[in-house]
Amino acid sequence: MHPAVGIAVAYILGSIPAAYIAGKVTRGIDLRQHGSGNLGATNAYRVLGARIASVVMAFDAAKGAIPVLLFPRWMETTQSDLWAIAFGVAAIVGHVRPIFLLWKGGGKGVATASGVFLGLAWLPTLLAFGVWLAVLLRSGYVSLASLCAAVVLPIALMFTEGVRSPHFIVAASVGIFVFWSHRANIERLRRGEEHRFGTKRATPTTPDAAWEKPPAPGPRPDAEGRPR
Repeated sequence: MHPAVGIAVAYILGSIPAAYIAGKVTRGIDLRQHGSGNLGATNAYRVLGARIASVVMAFDAAKGAIPVLLFPRWMETTQSDLWAIAFGVAAIVGHVRPIFLLWKGGGKGVATASGVFLGLAWLPTLLAFGVWLAVLLRSGYVSLASLCAAVVLPIALMFTEGVRSPHFIVAASVGIFVFWSHRANIERLRRGEEHRFGTKRATPTTPDAAWEKPPAPGPRPDAEGRPR
């Protein structure tokens, strides 16, 4: 396999919008118009349920792991690890900017990135996943858990492989991107308005409507429009 072909295939594989397909197949809806509007496993859970969300998460992670684990084996090169990183990055870019949705409305890349690093450095990735799970169970916030994991992974790679390791450099870069893609979540966390995992809310018809606060109760106006 030529490296350019591998990158193209990895990008196309990453572009397969599992959450979008799940919404269309199971409910006949565009998931971008419901819940948070994000095409990820968390929004799939919120709108479509746990079983569908688990399939979406597994598929998104596989999109990152498959190019990293398989594509370098089909190449004749001594730099297979560097190309594995390139294939993984291409898959993440495909998930975030999917060609099948005209480069709009992809996910935030956390599940796909976890699949990539599971193939590149499984032990630090499992450590980061453990932190993700602990924070999620403790706080109930998927976004906070993802942000914590994005910090832990490069730190773990720094201690196990060093700061010059390509894995550390990519993990740090992906971590910065995770913070950037979660900037709206960070603002909601700061305001105390972030949605907790597992809580039930009515599905809104527009993205981010789930976090809009209802108007504060007050005196009702009389027939002439004056407060009672």
